[in-house]
Amino acid sequence: MLAEGARRVAAGERPRMDELLLTPGNVGRLTERLSHLRGAAMKMGQMLSMDAGDALPPELAQILGKLRESADFMPPRQLDRVLAEEWGADWRTNFRRFEPRPIAAASIGQVHRAVTRDGRMLAIKVQYPGVKQSIDSDVDNVATLLRVTGLLPKELDLAPLLVAAKEQLHEEADYRREGQMMRRYAALLAGHDAFVVPTLDEDLTRDRVLAMSYEEGRPIEQLGDQPQEVRDKVFAEVIELVARELFDWRLMQTDPNFANYRYREADRKIVLLDFGATREVTPAISQSYRTLLEAGLARDHEAVKQAAVEADFMNRHVVDAHGDTIDRMIEVVLSEMAKDAPFDFGDRGFVPTLRDEGMEIAKDKGTWHIPPAETLFVQRKVSGTALLGARIGAVVNVHAIIRRVLDETAGGKSA
Repeated sequence: MLAEGARRVAAGERPRMDELLLTPGNVGRLTERLSHLRGAAMKMGQMLSMDAGDALPPELAQILGKLRESADFMPPRQLDRVLAEEWGADWRTNFRRFEPRPIAAASIGQVHRAVTRDGRMLAIKVQYPGVKQSIDSDVDNVATLLRVTGLLPKELDLAPLLVAAKEQLHEEADYRREGQMMRRYAALLAGHDAFVVPTLDEDLTRDRVLAMSYEEGRPIEQLGDQPQEVRDKVFAEVIELVARELFDWRLMQTDPNFANYRYREADRKIVLLDFGATREVTPAISQSYRTLLEAGLARDHEAVKQAAVEADFMNRHVVDAHGDTIDRMIEVVLSEMAKDAPFDFGDRGFVPTLRDEGMEIAKDKGTWHIPPAETLFVQRKVSGTALLGARIGAVVNVHAIIRRVLDETAGGKSA
C-alpha cells in the first residue's frame, strides 16, 4: 500500500486507502497470504464470501471467493508430528494404510483417508498446529481488513459479533465436541432414509484428530448435471432439514458451506459432514422465525414488518423512515417465495431489485444495525441454503414444506 501510495502521490493523485489496498497486485498477494494463514482468518473469509454475496466490492469478493477453493496442506513432517503427539510415535501401527496426501483441506484442518487393521475405511480430520491459539488475533485481523476496505461503517459496533465469532471458532476447533454433535445428529436422523451421518470412531478421536467412517459421495453443488427431479428431491430434503433444525430439534449446524453436503448416487442419499459449527437454537430465536414465517406465508405485510422489528432483524427507524421501500422489498420477497407453488431457486432476477432498494436504505446511517449474533448464525444457514438451491437450479415448493413443519412442531417440541 505504501509503495502504491507513493507512486500515485508522485503522479499528482490523491488516492483513497481502499484504492491502494485493492490493486490487482495486492489482491493476489492478500489472497495468497490469507490462504497461508488458514485458521480463523481463512474461515471468516469463507463465511463472508458466502454471506455477503452481491453486496461485496468485486475486488474483495475475488479475495474471499478464492479462500473457499483451497488451503495449503501440512508438510508431511508436520503432519507426522501432529499425529505422533496425539496417537504416539507408533501411530502407523493402527492402520493398514494411511494416505499421506489429504483428500480435502479447509480452514481449520485437513482430511485423510485411512484403512484400519480390521478393514474399516476412515476419514481422519487433522487440525493444523496453532490454529486454536490464533483464533482471537485472526478474527481481529479480518475485522481490520473490513474496516480498511470500507465495507463496514465505522459507526457499527462490531464487538458483540466478534466475541460470538471467536466463541464459535473455538468450538469448531474442539474436535471432541464435534464428535459429540455428530452423534447427536446421527440419533436425530435415525430412520430418516434421505441422510447419512458418518459414524464417530471414539477410540481414535483426540483433541486435534477427529476419526469417523469414510462416506463416499460427490460434491452436492455438482448436481446441476442431474435430472431436474433429482435436484428438486435432494434440495427439498435439505430445506426440510433446516426447518427441523430450527423448529423441531432447536439444534443447527450453522455452516452452510457446500462442502458440508455430498451426494451418494449409489443409494441417492445426502451425506452430512462437519458438525463443528453446530449450535443450540434458543426458544426465543425459534419463535422469532416462526412468527416471521407465519406472517410471510399468510402474505401479511404489516405482520412481517412487525415480526422483523421484534426479532431485531432491523431497527424501528428503518420502518419509520423508509416504510415505502420496506414495503416494496417485502412485496418482492413474498410474491416470489410465499406462493404455495414450486419456487425456482435458479431464477434470481429479483435479487438486483432487493439489492438496489437495500443500498438506498443503507445510505441512511440511522439504519445501520447488526442483529444479535445468535440470529446471524441461524440466518447464514438459511441464506446459504438458498444459495445452494440457486447453484443446483432446484425448483421446490418451499411454502408447502415450511407450512408442514410449522404445523407439526406447533406445540414447541424440541429434541
